[in-house]
Amino acid sequence: MPVKIKSLLVSLYQLFVYVVCYGIFAVLMAFAVPFVVTRSRTALIVAMSFAVSYGMLSRIYGAMDVGSRKSRSIVFSMMMILLFSDLIAHLFLCIMDITVVHGGHFVYEAPVLLLAAYIVQIVFVICASFIGNDIFFALFKPQKCVVIHAPEANVEEFVSKIGTREKQYEVTTVIVYEPQDIKRTVGEIEKADAVFIYGLPAAERSEIISWAYKAKKDIFYNLEVDDIVSTGGKMISFEDTPVIFSPVKNNDLVYRFIKKTADEVLSLIGIIILIPMFVIVSAAIKLEDGGRVFYKQPRITIGGRTFQLIKFRSMREEVGDIHVSATEDDDRITKVGRFIRKFRIDEFPQLFNVLIGEMSLVGPRPEMVENVRAYSIELPEFTYRQRMKAGLTGLAQVYGRYNTSPKDKLMYDLMYIEQANIWLDFKLILRTVLVLFTPDESTRGFKKQ
Repeated sequence: MPVKIKSLLVSLYQLFVYVVCYGIFAVLMAFAVPFVVTRSRTALIVAMSFAVSYGMLSRIYGAMDVGSRKSRSIVFSMMMILLFSDLIAHLFLCIMDITVVHGGHFVYEAPVLLLAAYIVQIVFVICASFIGNDIFFALFKPQKCVVIHAPEANVEEFVSKIGTREKQYEVTTVIVYEPQDIKRTVGEIEKADAVFIYGLPAAERSEIISWAYKAKKDIFYNLEVDDIVSTGGKMISFEDTPVIFSPVKNNDLVYRFIKKTADEVLSLIGIIILIPMFVIVSAAIKLEDGGRVFYKQPRITIGGRTFQLIKFRSMREEVGDIHVSATEDDDRITKVGRFIRKFRIDEFPQLFNVLIGEMSLVGPRPEMVENVRAYSIELPEFTYRQRMKAGLTGLAQVYGRYNTSPKDKLMYDLMYIEQANIWLDFKLILRTVLVLFTPDESTRGFKKQ
């Protein structure tokens, strides 16, 4: 079936889900405020506020993306989208009712009905996500893929990652790139639906991309530093010759002012809101072994400067050298520590680092001094991460895992540095909330070496 038909069907299904979700909200709220389902200004304003919120949040979290994401991931995304969309639409409903119903007084309309609407919506999206994916994968078979890799690349691990999307991609062939056997490579490309290129140097990769592009195949390849540089560039013309211009990244004063102000204001608000959690976690850590509540560790930030990162202590205090990344089933981790690490609660005290200006809310991950020294030997580009202040969250923290490889973390961090802007920061902060509720993959430790 053509790609255009596939995209059309997914778009129609997404529209159907949106209409049903708003219908649930409107019908249930109508029991308290009938204006929400009549031809009225209230109904128009509420519908528009829900639509705008739903649309913006869908760009951040991804909406009913059947066929491209797992059902569980879709459900968690939709939970966040509907939570904020319902709250915003409900707020506008209450504002409209100040003059229409309540004679100048603000009343928080029917919170029980709002909660009921949200619960019914979640039940619906759970069914819609699983049914939608089942229908999609019944109609569309997975793409047949060829993986072309460098001899030294760890292709087994990469293929296993592709295998986590087995309903989308079926790896039929894995071959080592050999210049003298290019005919065989081209033959495999022509038989496949998609081409994955992994670990190849720029020249060889460019050749494979040319053949795949000529054959009209989907192309996937892992990022290198020169790819990151180009993502921050723009096309300009010298007379009639197009070139990519990649300026040195130097964030303007307006962005830096907004970012600094947001760091100070939001970190202070976050600390105040989380005071009850700080008290509970502190008591739990103290009761378990009587040791210190907080743990400080030297980390690297902008310009290679070192600062003391603050965390809730999650490891046994008697451990001598704990300046080593945690591994799977690490016996240094306490019972309380295992829980707070799973939900990243141990990271919350870093809000104090943000408040005093040592960190930013969004930025490259603050790496341990020992790791920076070790990784920089194999990856000299690792120090490029120090061009921006380290962040509590960021691309690496949201899209990567605790055990993501140093090179992949580097690519995420450099991509953020090149693309940093207010909208991206806002998006990453909201996506961090989702990460806190989906901890199983993102907090997995390194394998023991």
